Parts: sequence; structure tokens; C-alpha cells
Amino acid sequence: MNTENPLVNRSFPQAILHVDADAFFTSVEQAMHPGLKGKPVVSGKERGIIACASYEAKALGIRRGIGLWEARKICPELVVLPSDYESYSIYSKRIFDIMRRFTPEVEEYSIDEAFADITGLRRYHHMSYPEIAKKIQETIHAELDIGVSVGLSLSKGICKMASDYKKPKGLTVVQGRHLHIFLKRIPLDEVWGFGRNTVQLLKKHGLQTAYDFVMRPEPWAKKMLGKPGQEIWHELRGVNLLPVTPNPKPANVSLGKGKTFTAPSSDKNFIYAKLVRNVESAFIRLRRHRQRTKEIYIALRLKNYQEFGLGAQLNRATDSTQEVLPMVKALFDQIYRPGHEYRTTQIWLTRLEPSGSTQFDLFEDRLKISRFEQLSKTIDEINARFGKHKVHAGTALKIKDTPANDRSELPWRKMNLLPGETERHRLYLPRLNIKI
Repeated sequence: MNTENPLVNRSFPQAILHVDADAFFTSVEQAMHPGLKGKPVVSGKERGIIACASYEAKALGIRRGIGLWEARKICPELVVLPSDYESYSIYSKRIFDIMRRFTPEVEEYSIDEAFADITGLRRYHHMSYPEIAKKIQETIHAELDIGVSVGLSLSKGICKMASDYKKPKGLTVVQGRHLHIFLKRIPLDEVWGFGRNTVQLLKKHGLQTAYDFVMRPEPWAKKMLGKPGQEIWHELRGVNLLPVTPNPKPANVSLGKGKTFTAPSSDKNFIYAKLVRNVESAFIRLRRHRQRTKEIYIALRLKNYQEFGLGAQLNRATDSTQEVLPMVKALFDQIYRPGHEYRTTQIWLTRLEPSGSTQFDLFEDRLKISRFEQLSKTIDEINARFGKHKVHAGTALKIKDTPANDRSELPWRKMNLLPGETERHRLYLPRLNIKI
């Protein structure tokens, strides 16, 4: 067998690209605060662990997920910032809007990455496919002052690996004729869709690279890894089985809300108050999507990251916060362990179904249920007018007793409001911190 023969004879039977922002959170911070450019910057101060590290910080060995105390030992001059998710969301939306100027087929994959199908747009833009990809990259940098890496190839699986190939600010184009060359450079653990166990299994059969995998027969791939492995085999051979989906928003099958404390706490009332606030936020979102839940699950995470959880099914689907709070309290009392410090409370709402006419059981208190529904409606109307959580459960008042510490610092954008803005209502605009 001549292993140098191309896997695909045409350069671009289809053209799919993947845009991946480089160190997105810290890149946004450096764009908004030009004085931070060139400095080691990390976000995640409110959690005590690094959420994102700039490339200057990464060059010193600082990575996402390590504790801030450890990072400061590596670099005492490290700039540590609280996460500004509002600004990150604004920049994310603008990246996707720029991509949509070039093609309507853009799939938002996460807050900092997206796929786009540019097949057939060469004549429209009077550019080749690599030139279109380059133009998107340059436009994002020129307008937002953040770098992105772009991969261009025949399928989602390949272009996602290509965007990661030359970070930061890389542009990797993998044409069909060069696909076999690129796959030889990709180890198995960098293949999109291969987990650790899959990689170990394939290595036991003598495979080391993505090319080794695609050179095995298709039946072998299916036998070893099932249908998912068969699909990856085709994707790596340039067959795009996963089309770019501009509106990938299926109906919610679950909904969750979690909050990490600015400092771990052993105060039972405070921890429960945090959980109740999560419940309120989750149910506000549930009602906004016009859904109800028939099952709830709560979890408490200790300071050492050990986690305890418990769930319960409801007799009837509901969207009322007040109706489920007694059950939440019962679950909390069962899993709470005195004498331990906790760092996170979480709730998940599952078995969701659309809101509609309520199906009552014969012996249910219909008047009480109706009052719960009316109460939720009234609370939503008040909060919509005056701000989220203006009306809330009295239990949540305990949250205000939290002592301030160095992790309580708010993002710069929240402390520097424009005229007319409030804590809950702000213009959907980024701001630059420039002194003139």
C-alpha cells in the first residue's frame, strides 16, 4: 500500500472553518485595559483558582485550574482579576457577528469558538477559501483587538484540530490533497472525540497518530469504537458528517445553576441561603423558557472539592420556586455535614416539559397551587421592572452577611457604570479603560 497517496483528491469539496479565541477571557481584559498588554494576567480571582491565563502567564508555567496561591509563587507580579462574564459575553457575540458578515452558516460552539461553512462563497467574496479565513481573523483582531486561531479544512473534526495546531493567532489550512500529511502530525490524544480510554485502547493496537487510525479499515473502526468511532473515521477522511448548524438550540432537557463562594464557609445558614439563591435563579430561567420541572437535584461541594448530592422527583411538574423550597430544605438537611467548609452549592432541574395547562391529581390542593403560580408571576413582574432578586426568599438575606475579602472584588466594568446604568441594567457595550 502506498501510504503517500492522498486520502482526498480535491482541495476543497467543502470548506469548513473553526474560529477559536486565544486565551479568551484574559485577551478581553487586555483589550479593555491596554495597560495589561504584555503582562502575565489571569482571571478567576472570585473562585481562588485560575479560570484563564494569558499567554504571558502560560509562558511562566501558569495554567488554568491551579490555585492562585500556587500561581503567585511562580510569578509574584501576576495580575489577578475577577471574571467579567458580562464583557466576555459581549466580545463573544461580536466575534460571531463578524463571522456572519462572511457567511450566514455560523454555529456557536462555546463562548469563545464557532464553526462556519463557507462552501461556495469564493466568487461572492472574490477570495479563495484561505483568504476568506484570513480576512475573518484579521477583522476580528482589527475591530476587537483580540487574537483568534483559525482552522480551515473539509470537516468539523479536522478544522477544530487545525485551529489548535498553531496557537496563538495561527491560521492552519488543510486541503484535501494534504490531509494525509496533516493527520500524521496529530497524535491520538489530540483527535476531537477521542477520550483518554479510547486513546489507550488504540495504542494497545499499535496506533499512535490520527493517520494510523484512518488507515485501518472502516469495519475495524466500527468494531473497536462503535458508531461514534466510525463517524470520527469518516470525519478524519474529510467527509463532513456533522454539518454546521446555525441555530443549534434544542429544547432544554435539564437546567442547572451553581455558585462558588468568594471564600469557603462552614456557616449552615449562609450555605443554605446560597442554595436558595441558586434555586430562585434556576426557576426564573425555567419560567422564562416557559418550562416546568418534575425532578430536582442539589449538590454541595466541600473546600477539598468532595461533593455530596441528592435528588427527588415531584408528583407534578412545576415552575414555582416557593412550591419546591420545602423539598430543597429537606434534601439540604440530609446531605449537609456540620463542621466542614463548603465552597459551592448547585441545583439541577431535570425531566423538563413545556408549561401548559396543569394536570391536577384528585386530592391536590388546587387553590394552593394556583396561588403559587400567581405568586411566581407577580415576583417575575416586579423583578423585571426593578431588577433581578429585588423580591426574593427571606432566607437569602443571610447572603448579605458575608464578610468582604480580597476575593470579593467586582470586575472593573461593574464598578464603572455609564450615566443611567444600574447594577442590573447596563448597556450591552464593552468599555476601554484608558486614561487621557
